Amino acid sequence: MELADNLVDRYDVIEVLTLLSDRCVQVIDVAAAGVMLAQPDGVLQFVASSNESMRILELFQVQEHEGPCMEVFTNGSALVNYNLDAASDRWPNFTPKALAQGVQSVHCLPMRLRGMTIGGLNLFQTERRELSESDHAVAQGLADIATIAILQHRTSTDAKALTDQLGGALESRIVIEQAKGLFGFEGGSRL
Repeated sequence: MELADNLVDRYDVIEVLTLLSDRCVQVIDVAAAGVMLAQPDGVLQFVASSNESMRILELFQVQEHEGPCMEVFTNGSALVNYNLDAASDRWPNFTPKALAQGVQSVHCLPMRLRGMTIGGLNLFQTERRELSESDHAVAQGLADIATIAILQHRTSTDAKALTDQLGGALESRIVIEQAKGLFGFEGGSRL
């Protein structure tokens, strides 16, 4: 309910995604959670995490261009119950860093709407414990809510930018019309 309350009126996307990360840790019983989002140019960027260790691992994924979130963002499919002991070939740079942080298994869920992936929700566990189907469904539901919030925010921001541009164009047009009237230009052009 708290997540939904934060999506009313004006809200800060980073605060909402940090709250999402924190709630995933509490509700799904994972050690850490984090969110990465694509920038307009399509490059994935770290946005929020439940703790400092997760922030470091998320930033490392961005720096090395490898890891669960990078993979899920690229292919759009969830990665659930992945044991890091088996990941040294899959993610040769990320795996040792994650294991050194105590992470044993990872889960990453795509943040997508209608086939468009905008980011990923990472869930890390310090134990080799599988995410249940119900926990997977809850996590994906939270990722979906966050996706809708982000897209709503982007739409609102884009609409405001368009309104500002149209307002500027209208003001320019008024100035042009006033100048035309001042210098006697009516209708077509005079040469």
